[in-house]
Amino acid sequence: MRFLLLFLFSVINCSAISKPNIIFILADDLGIKDLSCEGSTYYETPNIDALAHSGMRFLNGYSTCQVCSPSRASIMSGQYPARIGITDWIGAATGTQWNRNDRVLPSEYEHNLPSSATTLAEALKSGGYRTFFAGKWHLGGEKSRPEDHGFEVNQGGYSSGSPRGGYFAPYQNPALKDGPAGECLPIRLANETVEFIKQESTKPFFAFLSFYSVHGPIQTSRHLWEKYQKKATDAGLTKERFKNDRTLPVRQVQDCPIYAGMMESMDDAVGIVTSKLKELGLAENTIVIFTSDNGGVSSGDAFATSCLPLRGGKGRQWEGGIRQPYYIKAPGLTSPGSTSKQLATGTDFYPTLLELAGLPLLPKAHVDGQSLVSALKGQVSERTLFWHYPHYGNQGGEPSSIIRKGEFKLIRYHEDGREELYNLEKDLSESNDLALQHPEIVKSLSEELSTHLKEVGAQIPKPDPRFNAEKKALFVKNLHTKKKAQLEAQHANFLKPDFQPNQSWWNSVQTKD
Repeated sequence: MRFLLLFLFSVINCSAISKPNIIFILADDLGIKDLSCEGSTYYETPNIDALAHSGMRFLNGYSTCQVCSPSRASIMSGQYPARIGITDWIGAATGTQWNRNDRVLPSEYEHNLPSSATTLAEALKSGGYRTFFAGKWHLGGEKSRPEDHGFEVNQGGYSSGSPRGGYFAPYQNPALKDGPAGECLPIRLANETVEFIKQESTKPFFAFLSFYSVHGPIQTSRHLWEKYQKKATDAGLTKERFKNDRTLPVRQVQDCPIYAGMMESMDDAVGIVTSKLKELGLAENTIVIFTSDNGGVSSGDAFATSCLPLRGGKGRQWEGGIRQPYYIKAPGLTSPGSTSKQLATGTDFYPTLLELAGLPLLPKAHVDGQSLVSALKGQVSERTLFWHYPHYGNQGGEPSSIIRKGEFKLIRYHEDGREELYNLEKDLSESNDLALQHPEIVKSLSEELSTHLKEVGAQIPKPDPRFNAEKKALFVKNLHTKKKAQLEAQHANFLKPDFQPNQSWWNSVQTKD
């Protein structure tokens, strides 16, 4: 009997240890073109690059929305934003509370991740995983925080979508104790993640590292600003950084030294975590995922980066707003340096991780997700993806719905029902609208999109009777002239040798030589 008990204990213990650990790294507002492995020659991201090249890069990886909360809800639930009910960043105005003189009223949406949804964390926890969350949550307040949705430990996740105290301590974060004055937030979040990993290194764990970086406010240390100010100056400064695109000026150049410093700090934080995995001997039994919740902020907010050759950026309906870095390292399954053309989106992480963990899929939970395990093995299957954003983005985005099928992408605008058609394989920058040339494709995709919107119960915005077209035209004209001139002056100032944001550089401390 004693031998049998020892044998059973050994089997159970080995089974627990053999389960792969999971680290999910989610960046905020990071565009795919912000990474040097994806073509940036200004930002430096060696640790993220190494992670990308250690597993599989999905060349057609997407978030489910062009803004944060809906994308995050999809990762957690495996459902499209329209189905889960969170279709805009939580806190955005809706209905008649939206007072920007636009054609339609932004639709209502849920302000908390529904308690009825079985989250990825809850599913993994039920499967024997210890669960940990660090960083940005932005999926609700009281009774809808990480610890209410399956995470046993929460460091820094609460209702806010940006770091209220900025990127250097004190943080003013009720879910994160302050570190020493000037401590760097992404480094702190990485260190919290490492501490959890060290404590749980003998048990399977799911650690979700959700950076506030590189969301505004843009802040960095003087040391890093100096590095990237010199790099931009040595490369030759441009005289014009912005181009008007429909609703707002859009940044065309990556040369903001403040943002570049933020990118380096976040990359350093990723390196802290991946290095610790190797040091503890866990790298070969740990799945690591890296992605972003939406595209880079090329217009609106801090106007900090450029997503070219992708059109638009955060908040917008073009590829710059929704196409993301989408990297999965699954030891024993993915080959270093491998790529996949498989269409993939934020809902897919849920079933993929369950399958990789050897746990049963929950199709009624992650109803819009598709496991990518076959793609990780080199197979590519036909897929149709959908988006629904019945709101106006602070970054110039327009209420719209999208379908991508094969090489074609159709955008439907809810202001007037017009539709645009692009061939992404031939026109990644979405500069050539093919709707008039291919009415049969438009008709087919439009019908499929309408069927999907009805199936998920999508809310469609209604006309705003207060709309004044003449005032709107004048407003946009001012954005294209006065706003553009103001942005050009502000961003040129960031690169002046005597630039001084404030006396303390946001209370930052130099952490690197």
